[in-house]
Amino acid sequence: MSTHEIKVERREDGGKGASRRLRHAAKIPAIVYGGGIDPVNIQLDHEKVWLASQNEWFYSSILDLNLDGQVQKVLLRDMQRHPYRQLIMHLDFQRVNENEAIRASVPVHMVNVDTSPAGKTAGVVVTQELNEIEVLCLPGKLPENIEVDLGNMNVGDTVHMSDVVFPEGVQPATPIDESHNPAIAVARHARVEAADDAEEGAEGDKAE
Repeated sequence: MSTHEIKVERREDGGKGASRRLRHAAKIPAIVYGGGIDPVNIQLDHEKVWLASQNEWFYSSILDLNLDGQVQKVLLRDMQRHPYRQLIMHLDFQRVNENEAIRASVPVHMVNVDTSPAGKTAGVVVTQELNEIEVLCLPGKLPENIEVDLGNMNVGDTVHMSDVVFPEGVQPATPIDESHNPAIAVARHARVEAADDAEEGAEGDKAE
């Protein structure tokens, strides 16, 4: 697991007025809670956090918040964005205990699509049906992403969650059974996909 450290500062003033002043100073108001410790109001540098927020790891990895040299391991639990400006309004972080299992959503990466039988067949489209999976694991086992190997995928195949090889110590938060086994990827001819889309559109028109 990679380490991602973010430096923060303690925030003494609360309230909407104080938060507005922070944003005008290119800072982000935030809070850290959980772990059996009182919540702490903090502030972060907007530019650095904005750059970090362009990466998947910011949303799905354990982050090291460095407050005056003291590091706390946290997960990002909520981000409030401005409705139309490139501005992060507020962040919520939850402390994690390295000995307690956590639930977190992890991005899904499809690999070896181009070398698969389906990927090498003209006119076939491989679509990703699920972008992330909620997993249950200890913080130290949390993966930045889950790779789904589609190297053996053939035309007409559907890869389900039950086909995914999860890293050691990681399991889906919702058990896989007959009622919960969502599709991860589907390989089908483009003309079939287009026909399905047209059919869905027609059904929508009838509903109106």
